[in-house]
Amino acid sequence: MRALGIILAGGNSNKMGELSAKRAVAAMPITGGYRAIDFALSNMTNSHIQKVAVFTQYNTRSLNEHLNSSKWWDFGRKQGGLYIFTPTITSENSYWYKGTADALYQNINFLKESHEPYVVIASGDGIYKLDYGKVLEEHISKGADITVVCKDLAPGEDDVNRFGVVQMDADNRIIDFEEKPLVAGNNTISTGIYVIRRRQLIELLETCANEGRTDFVRDILVRYKNVKKIYGYKMDTYWRNIGTKESYYKTNMDFLNRDVRNYFFKQHPDIYSKVEDLPPAKYNGEAVVNNSLVASGCIINGTVENSVLFKKVYIGNNCVIRNSIILNDVHIGDNCVIENCIVESRDTIRANTVHQGSPDDIKVIVEKNFRYAL
Repeated sequence: MRALGIILAGGNSNKMGELSAKRAVAAMPITGGYRAIDFALSNMTNSHIQKVAVFTQYNTRSLNEHLNSSKWWDFGRKQGGLYIFTPTITSENSYWYKGTADALYQNINFLKESHEPYVVIASGDGIYKLDYGKVLEEHISKGADITVVCKDLAPGEDDVNRFGVVQMDADNRIIDFEEKPLVAGNNTISTGIYVIRRRQLIELLETCANEGRTDFVRDILVRYKNVKKIYGYKMDTYWRNIGTKESYYKTNMDFLNRDVRNYFFKQHPDIYSKVEDLPPAKYNGEAVVNNSLVASGCIINGTVENSVLFKKVYIGNNCVIRNSIILNDVHIGDNCVIENCIVESRDTIRANTVHQGSPDDIKVIVEKNFRYAL
């Protein structure tokens, strides 16, 4: 494919609370054995993009560990491959990335030294499958300067006001673009996926830098909406952004739906991730599991209903886990009840404790108790 891939994975979300306190949103675990960035990376390789740059910034340790080998997404190659760019202090610049446009500008030599005529830009916190090649085809056929992948949100599906809201004419040209409005005029939002000619991107980034502008959406998309030919590309398949605690919970719970699971994991193309050498889940004599996802390395002694258990979770005797997400390497002691909760990774929940949230207010549990091995 004649495109260079860029994944913006440096963001941290205050709306995720303690969940993003120690990791980038793009590194958040998804549906048992995946990370959020796996979906964007898989879409890149499935679209035959051979050169991808990941821009990271906040809490990058777990993300860097996950990306320590590029072979899982088929980027272990001599020509192209996977590149990781973090903020770097130089003689000319000692700032962290001040925005998405600034992150691209600080690494503009990567764009200038590449040879692909087009650039596909995606965020690392989207859960979806998309052939970027089809977006590029429409971008070329329309003669667009920039193409924005858009999605119509169903009522109650997510908070429209936390996205960029777009309005298009009959030819799908974007005539209005409002970033995170107080009152949304419609339910068509930008998914944070863009296609643009590489030389034009370089030109726009240099203009932004000269004017002290740093944000790709506000300072390029919104500012040039009536100057450049910016078109929308509607996607009608599954797409979620996990930038809030509620959307993260809802996204994981969506995978309890067989149709969603089959779409991502049984239908071509596949979603790829780093594989760990773990034993299969173990269900002991008293274990009862209903409508749940259980990842490798788990040991279950209690009852698990409508929940997602990530890798290496231990559920003690007489425990009841309902409508909850248990992240990696959690030890839950005997006689515990956990309902409508998200349990942070590497937590140890003391025996005989009860944690209950509500469907409208999911509780995040962070307990770093000592874990004793007998």
